[in-house]
Amino acid sequence: MPSFKLLLLPGDGIGPEVMAEVKRLLAWFETRGIATFDYDERLVGGSSYEADGVAITDSTMDLAHAADAVLFGAVGGPKWDGVPYEVRPEAGLLRLRKDLGLFANLRPAICYPALAESSSLKRDLVEGLDIMIVRELTGGVYFGEPKTITDLGNGQKRAIDTQVYDTYEIERIARVAFDLARKRRNKVTSTEKRNVMKSGLLWNEVVTAVHTREYPDVELEHQLADACGMQLVRRPKQFDVIVCDNLFGDMLSDIAAMLTGSLGMLPSASLGEANPATGKRKALYEPVHGSAPDIAGKGLANPLAMIGSFGMALRYSFNLTDAADLLDQATANVLASGLRTADIAAPGQATVGTKAMGDAVLSALDALAG
Repeated sequence: MPSFKLLLLPGDGIGPEVMAEVKRLLAWFETRGIATFDYDERLVGGSSYEADGVAITDSTMDLAHAADAVLFGAVGGPKWDGVPYEVRPEAGLLRLRKDLGLFANLRPAICYPALAESSSLKRDLVEGLDIMIVRELTGGVYFGEPKTITDLGNGQKRAIDTQVYDTYEIERIARVAFDLARKRRNKVTSTEKRNVMKSGLLWNEVVTAVHTREYPDVELEHQLADACGMQLVRRPKQFDVIVCDNLFGDMLSDIAAMLTGSLGMLPSASLGEANPATGKRKALYEPVHGSAPDIAGKGLANPLAMIGSFGMALRYSFNLTDAADLLDQATANVLASGLRTADIAAPGQATVGTKAMGDAVLSALDALAG
């Protein structure tokens, strides 16, 4: 039975509540003889700031480097709005991404048939939707220099953000997208703004070269980022894997997210470079929904995005594809049964809390595993 080392970072708000359901899954997979999970649990975000004066400690970062994967809940909330910028709760997540070199963000947008009515689009447009957004996470305009606000006098200021990409950064994110497409429906859509941005010209050129040189078997198309956003709400099922830079990936992944009906359903993965010797990558898995301080501590949060994030860890870090498929099917079966937390319920529909949804997933796993 394979064994894996995890670091659990529940964080703030609803993070500890949804992470508790993942701990129960870890125990289930061990009991079934599928894998063993040795895990440490540490503070991050606002809880870490209160305990240690920083959003994440050096010792916690050491554990993150040593882990096979990091499972992350959520950070932040109005409680910490006044803390210094450099120790704000979100700084913990940013340090994890930077220090672990997590350049590839994978955000699936899957619309379960049972939730098709929750989407803002018509059922026939989204039912069966399965898109993977691959976002470059450590470069582009969010990190480029110079990044300044200059006082010009006379009440005028000038703000500068710099969009910067080198060839190798585009090559490595393109390879992630093509590799994923080979395991899915074998199509990649690359998006940029080559009509107005020099970085878009380079992006298009490099992705095309990687495709020609290394992945000629995968279908590649190019779309301008704004046109891609329009197509996502016009005919979303035309897409398989979409690869984009940091800025456009941020926006397009949120558009794709709403096609599924609820942010509470969306997992994500952030991956680093593959180790040449082992093929393993540093990796962090987290739900998209954030800390939701308005419902924190009430047992109302939807744990399915956190559970789905663990499912992505099974698939991409532990190579337990059958186990990941089993967990995905259990989730689909629970939704098909009509069980709902408040965020995915129709008006007037009965709802359950965090633990009850976790109970249902465990029961569905039992039924599938026999």
